[in-house]
Amino acid sequence: MNVEQHVCLVCGFNMIGFHPARCPFCGATSSHFITADECSARFRVTSTPVNEKVTRLNSDPPLGLEHAAYRIETPHGPCWIDCPSSFDRSLGRADAILFTHHHFLGASNLYRDLFSAQIHIHHNDSLHDICLPFPFDVTFEENFVHNGIEAFHIGGHTPGFTLYIFEDVLFICDYVFFHGGAMKYNPFGPADQTIAGGDRIRAYLDGRQLSTVCGYNYTVGYDEWKRRFDAGPTFGGY
Repeated sequence: MNVEQHVCLVCGFNMIGFHPARCPFCGATSSHFITADECSARFRVTSTPVNEKVTRLNSDPPLGLEHAAYRIETPHGPCWIDCPSSFDRSLGRADAILFTHHHFLGASNLYRDLFSAQIHIHHNDSLHDICLPFPFDVTFEENFVHNGIEAFHIGGHTPGFTLYIFEDVLFICDYVFFHGGAMKYNPFGPADQTIAGGDRIRAYLDGRQLSTVCGYNYTVGYDEWKRRFDAGPTFGGY
């Protein structure tokens, strides 16, 4: 690796080209940082099938608060939704990495170089200070379709938060999460805008025939997920 890069063991955030006193994402002290090379030596990325075309990607052992990424085998080549925090050269290539939002950019710069992959993120999220060291090839502002993957801008949790749908699978990342028998909105964002984004999610899902939801730390049947979502997530802590 030609550029200094460190990984926070608390949250998995990658710091490119600098070594701050505290993690710019979670605030952990530098005693919790390891180099990206050390991270690659200590962590691998495991692949868990979701269905015949979708695979879940997680660092193994678990790397702090890192959320899952997902690989999609599209008719025109493999794509990822979000990106693992650890850099594992043994992973199969991806032609594109589509981000839901800017909180967990992972080792996307390293995978971009390895795969010659294009990195996509909403323009509004690309402007955040923590994104400055990360390369992006496409900063979009409108909804779009990429190799059969539909992208819908939601905003709310972050200004550029985007959900994705591929065939009958919804990729919602950490916008909402299970809490006991109920559901909660991610509390790390503006409450009113996050809740308003929930209404936009409902509008985009209206009439959809889906089977599976892929979240930041769960994969669940759509009917169960939608039942809890329609009951109205609350806004609060994890």
